[in-house]
Amino acid sequence: MAVISLSRILGFWADQKPDDTAIVHDDDSITWIELERKTNQLARAYAERGVGQDDFVTIALPNGIEFMAACFATWKLGATPQPVSSSLPRLERNAIVSLAKPALVVGTEEVDGDLSVVPAGFSAEGFSSDEMPERTASNLKAVTSGGSTGRPKLIVTPVPAVCDTETPNLIIPYESTVLVPGPLYHNGPFMWAGSSLCQGNRTILVTRFDAEQSLRLIEQYQVSCMYMVPTMMQRIWNLPEPTRLKYDLSSLKAFMHMAAPCPPWLKEAFINWLGPDVVWELYGGTEGQGFTIITGQEWLAHRGSVGRAVEGFCEIAIFDEKGSALPPGEIGEIFMRPVSGAGSTYKYIGAETNIIEDGWDSIGDMGYLDEDGYLYLADRRTDLILCGGANIYPAEVEAAIDAFPGVRSSAVIGLPHDDLGSYVHAIVDVDAAEVSESQLMEFLGERLVRYKLPRSIEFVGDSLRDDAGKLRRKLLREQRLDKR
Repeated sequence: MAVISLSRILGFWADQKPDDTAIVHDDDSITWIELERKTNQLARAYAERGVGQDDFVTIALPNGIEFMAACFATWKLGATPQPVSSSLPRLERNAIVSLAKPALVVGTEEVDGDLSVVPAGFSAEGFSSDEMPERTASNLKAVTSGGSTGRPKLIVTPVPAVCDTETPNLIIPYESTVLVPGPLYHNGPFMWAGSSLCQGNRTILVTRFDAEQSLRLIEQYQVSCMYMVPTMMQRIWNLPEPTRLKYDLSSLKAFMHMAAPCPPWLKEAFINWLGPDVVWELYGGTEGQGFTIITGQEWLAHRGSVGRAVEGFCEIAIFDEKGSALPPGEIGEIFMRPVSGAGSTYKYIGAETNIIEDGWDSIGDMGYLDEDGYLYLADRRTDLILCGGANIYPAEVEAAIDAFPGVRSSAVIGLPHDDLGSYVHAIVDVDAAEVSESQLMEFLGERLVRYKLPRSIEFVGDSLRDDAGKLRRKLLREQRLDKR
């Protein structure tokens, strides 16, 4: 095992292949030696502005080389990156900054309080590019999550900022080419891009996801591994078939999707297209207390599953509302915990954990295990719709809606009903004006039991999920309640 501090990892690869490309972003690129020197300069500039060991640095930059350089410059000071969206409204960004109490904010000068800031496009050309002293942050990262409450919280990863250059991280290869088309302020793309660079890969970033561009980049750069979310998968599948099939994807050896439930029909379509050995899925929270992985071959034998607990890393159990363990096949709240002695995998700033007796922890999802230990998701506990005494899981209804031609995405929420308690309301993002409510309802009637069918449908023309595949049902519900 060769463990290296993240303050040293760029130098490690720069020594081995200085003139090879480290990052490609749109029409820009940077070599390993250029990235090493640039981050040394940035680190010295950040230090002059007060960043020290184990400080937080809020990074509010768009996707690109500058974002990743800011992260590695932060790690070089033994500090912790705290990424946020560059497009956050000032009020929301300031709420996060007030929680993080960073030593520096990178990417914007619009922050409240007496804080050190550097704007987007900041140049540190006047600082030395020589190697920095080795320093290792105690906390790898501090990412933001609204969670089920809608209020921001920080999820801090209390493990040293180091990497192992000999032990693979998930399915990310070594010294190959990796495509990361998601927003880097989200945990999945953030970790995928960081791990890709730590393992010496040429890492391809995009400003914003585009379905055909992703296929073109795979062919152009011979991408061997990529990260996606189901929303991206559906946008790719919605391309005209001649467009989707004209690109050579034979270089792709691993395609990992995560972050949201994937409709079974879409998952099967990708397995048939790319092959069962290529398609992988990961389920788990940013908290890292546990996760599952499933291959395409396994999924075909356990259709709809998100996999089994990774042996030697975590355990999974399903509990009812009284805290009693449920047998296979019964839906309850999903709890995970690291294997004995692993220690805490996260800490919150701005929220309380859901840890119960014996270290079991939940992020609020519902599901069940089968006899073989494979996990199946139902929905978020907070999104459950109680209609006339029946439990309705929005993700199941959304999966049926999303299978209808012309639908890009959907969100199912519960709205108040005098008699039933709640009723199912569907918000449907369509790209075809000819999609009608009657056609959609007929389609759903063949796939869903009557009580799960939407009682009202609202057509919209904007995506309901963000680029990371996140769906904020709570916010959508509140917006519609405000209009009643």
